[in-house]
Amino acid sequence: IITSIPKWLEDKQKFAGLIEAFFEEAVRNSIAHENDKQIILSENNNDLWARCENCGNMLHIKFSKQNKSVCEERGNHLSMESMERIEPSIDPNTWIPLDEDTISKDVLSFCDEESYENCLIRSQEKTGLPEAIQTSIGYSNGTLIAPSVMDFQFMGGSMGSTVGEKITRLIEYDTQKLLPLVLEGTVSLMQMAKISSALHYYQVKKKLLYISILTYPTTGGVTASFGMLGDIIIAESKAYIAFSGKRVIEETLGQKVPDGFQLAEALFENGLLDLIVPRIFIKGVLSKISYLYPSVPYKKI
Repeated sequence: IITSIPKWLEDKQKFAGLIEAFFEEAVRNSIAHENDKQIILSENNNDLWARCENCGNMLHIKFSKQNKSVCEERGNHLSMESMERIEPSIDPNTWIPLDEDTISKDVLSFCDEESYENCLIRSQEKTGLPEAIQTSIGYSNGTLIAPSVMDFQFMGGSMGSTVGEKITRLIEYDTQKLLPLVLEGTVSLMQMAKISSALHYYQVKKKLLYISILTYPTTGGVTASFGMLGDIIIAESKAYIAFSGKRVIEETLGQKVPDGFQLAEALFENGLLDLIVPRIFIKGVLSKISYLYPSVPYKKI
């Protein structure tokens, strides 16, 4: 038995090398690029493998989704669709979507490389969603909350008039029903004043709880408005959070920007965030905060 151990280790090493060679060959022959992330496709075009864009580790899609799209190698958080964020955070069979029939219209007949209307149709077909945000109510570990999640797959999570309207309606609904509000934000630029005004009444006048969850990426108008206005601001690990990108800042200021200064960890060290919470613990943290919220002293002032 003792003499067989070195042979067993040698065979295992050879086998691991064969597996790695298989992966590398698959990467060379059948890589599809989507959102700068490499996806290996099978012959019937179903996603099988993904390469972590941070550490390069190969991830099986099925097991990766079971692990909430967190890389097992170094804990890097991969991008997720909006429903993939909603389902783990809400108790089964309690999620109720709001304003699903509210969709954008191309009233200006705007056209760049293609018309805005075609962009909308393509995003709707790609994601199965009517808009770049899903607003809803549901229970998180038995506590009723109002979660809203933006979807980067829908035109980069652009916050157009309909997205702004849906967020505002959700805030007004929560104000009326006295519900804790949870917004997960990504990219945006417009509708900032409208949403901020509704939040001011919700938070200051009614003294209601608003939790902001910043995911990868949170930029533009989301950062400049509701993303950073939460009573409690939570970020996922290594989430990219900024108003302008590194390249734009360097070109504008003529100065070199340190690497990593726009990641969640750097912002936390500088006091811009309250918590950095791994994705697998988000539901527990939300439900705990929402459970304690009714007893906080400032509500009784």
